[in-house]
Amino acid sequence: MNPQLHPVVGHIHLTVADLERALWFYRDLLGFTVTSRYGDSAVFLSAGGYHHHIGLNTWNGVGAPSAPPGYTGMYHVAFLYPDRKSLAIVLKRLIDAGYQLEGAADHGVSEAIYLRDPDNNGVELYVDRPKEQWQVSNDGMVEIKTERLDLNNLLAEAQM
Repeated sequence: MNPQLHPVVGHIHLTVADLERALWFYRDLLGFTVTSRYGDSAVFLSAGGYHHHIGLNTWNGVGAPSAPPGYTGMYHVAFLYPDRKSLAIVLKRLIDAGYQLEGAADHGVSEAIYLRDPDNNGVELYVDRPKEQWQVSNDGMVEIKTERLDLNNLLAEAQM
């Protein structure tokens, strides 16, 4: 018998080349809060008062290179925002900072923005649609799609 899984990932720990640069991305752009530091080689960040959702460290050495394309590893980490306005505020922050986006998609069940962090890790920022709006096929499978996300419509939420 398989144990019942809890549907939330506790935290992710990333090796980074430059701690301050990574902090700028995760704290200043994405909105996480620093909860603790481990000397000058690691920092832990949270959303909503949890001990940490993200750990960042330079234990492999300051300036360590990113993994090259074509190797196994994390495809991306996804951060769920509580509502559309919160996602819009972060999107506006990214645009105002001139941060490069890789893409944006309407998946039917969610709206997502894709980018790379300063160490080339894939990052998805998203908000779920209410379950009542999800499309379900006749065989009970949730229908997930990939269509263009209207970023201007999303950004309008930041003004409300």
